[in-house]
Amino acid sequence: MVCTTVRKGVECAFMTAKGCSYNSGTCYQATEACNGCNRRAEFSTGWYCTAVPEPSMKWKNGNCNLASHITAQPAEAAKKINPIKASKRSKK
Repeated sequence: MVCTTVRKGVECAFMTAKGCSYNSGTCYQATEACNGCNRRAEFSTGWYCTAVPEPSMKWKNGNCNLASHITAQPAEAAKKINPIKASKRSKK
């Protein structure tokens, strides 16, 4: 349904015929970490995330998985080295 509370005119999964069904009945403004994200939009009441109703919860345990301005760096896996082969290589 279309939001009638904070993000007026935008489709919202939490909007019902009785109003917003999200926690406390409203969306929360985007956090400082959301600056630069493509999902961040300005409405008459402030800046909000168009993907989630409470952005601070997405950033609580690290980076937001929906953030378009963050690129995940693959972790370098430490190679296992066979100690026997390593000792033979060092003798050469």
